[in-house]
Amino acid sequence: MKLSILMPVYNERATLVSAMKDVLNVSFPCEIELVIVDDGSTDGTRDLYPSLGDDPRVTVHMHARNQGKGAAIRTAASLATGDYVIMCDADLEYSPAEIPSLLAPVLADQAQVVFGTRTFGSHNAYSYAYVLGNKGVTTFANILFNCYISDLETCFKLMPTDLYRSLRIRETGFGMEAEVTGKLLRRGIRPYEVPISYKARSREAGKKLTWRDGVEALWILLRERVAPRPAA
Repeated sequence: MKLSILMPVYNERATLVSAMKDVLNVSFPCEIELVIVDDGSTDGTRDLYPSLGDDPRVTVHMHARNQGKGAAIRTAASLATGDYVIMCDADLEYSPAEIPSLLAPVLADQAQVVFGTRTFGSHNAYSYAYVLGNKGVTTFANILFNCYISDLETCFKLMPTDLYRSLRIRETGFGMEAEVTGKLLRRGIRPYEVPISYKARSREAGKKLTWRDGVEALWILLRERVAPRPAA
C-alpha cells in the first residue's frame, strides 16, 4: 500500500517548512509521498521551495494564481500515485503524527474511508462561533442523510485514490469539505471515525475560514442530498 498525502499551500511561509518536516519525520506503516500544490502564494512561500531539498517522496506543483483549497486538492489528487489519499493542510493545526492512527482501520480491513474527528476544548478552539458553526453544519448533514458523523469539516479524510477521483469534486474553495462528505454519504458510505488532536490558529495567525464558508457548506450539503445517487 502507498499513501499520498495531499498538501494545499497558500501563503504559509511561516509554517510550510515545519509542516513538511512533521510529515516526512513520521514513521508510517507503508510507503508515502507528499504532494504539495502551491495555490498562488504571494507572501514569499514560493521562495522556500528551492531550499527544501530533493527528497524523492516530495512533489511540488505550482498554480499560476490562487484558485482555492478545493482546486489545489483536485490538482494534488490528479498527481497522486498512491493507493490512498489523505488531505493535510500546511497550517500546523493538525498533527501528521496521527495519520498512522487513521491508516490502522484500513490496514486491518475494517474500513476504506476514515475521518479524523476533532475534539474541541478551550485550549484548542479558535472561537465559540467556529465550533458552533462546525457542529451546526455536521448536524445538518446528519439530519439530511440520516447518519451520525462527528466532524464534517475535518481536514483528515482518508480514502482510496480512485474513490476520491470518482467523486468529481467541483468546489474550488473550502466548500470541498462539505461536497466530499455529502457525496460519500449519498453513496451510502459511512466513514470510520478516529479521534485526533487539533490546535486552531487565530485570524491574526492566518485562519482563512469564515462564516460565509459555513453557509456555503449548508447549501452544498442540500444540493448533494437531492442529487441523483450515482450507479454502483
